[in-house]
Amino acid sequence: MPTTPTRLVGAAGLSAALICFIGADHADAPGATADPAADIADVYAIHDLAADRLTLVLTFAGLKMPALNQQGTYDDDVLYVINIDTNNDKVADFVIDVRFGQNPAGASGVRVAGLPGAPAVVIGAVETILEPAAGVKVFAGLRDDPFFFDLDGFNATRMSGNLSFDNTRDFFAGTNISAIVLETKLSAVSSTAFSLWATTARATAPTANN
Repeated sequence: MPTTPTRLVGAAGLSAALICFIGADHADAPGATADPAADIADVYAIHDLAADRLTLVLTFAGLKMPALNQQGTYDDDVLYVINIDTNNDKVADFVIDVRFGQNPAGASGVRVAGLPGAPAVVIGAVETILEPAAGVKVFAGLRDDPFFFDLDGFNATRMSGNLSFDNTRDFFAGTNISAIVLETKLSAVSSTAFSLWATTARATAPTANN
């Protein structure tokens, strides 16, 4: 759940799960932060062997301080891609495309294509848990940023040369971030190790020839 100005709502715990972090990327250079909708923060893969469950999370447009009626970032012109390589050849065996759009009433929705174990295309409202098939869930919306990092300790360590981290101090605590969360059966992806990476691309209007 996203953080609100008055309270923090905790997420449900994950039992027997392994969380794999693939590079935090908060507070980027100006070129990236100028386009928050296309600026990836983190990519997570959480798997539960016993439950045959894989959860993929892509976060972006982060560091939002809580505000009443705050919404996630849903840019129609940005394509989000999650790539999965199951045989270590550095080529994606599964390519999951995620896009946002609006209906005639102006309500935002999400479209997911290529999620293993799911229908070819899943379409539904944002801020809603979609369940298009057994063992498959899709969500896109605002959430409390799950990334934990002691930025003050990091800066102090750099300045002094002495480790100054405090594992109870989280710079990102209480901030919100937009998230794409995809859940499917682990067996639909791989029975062994796999690689995961994500990209974004922004559509640009064609330029006229002079």
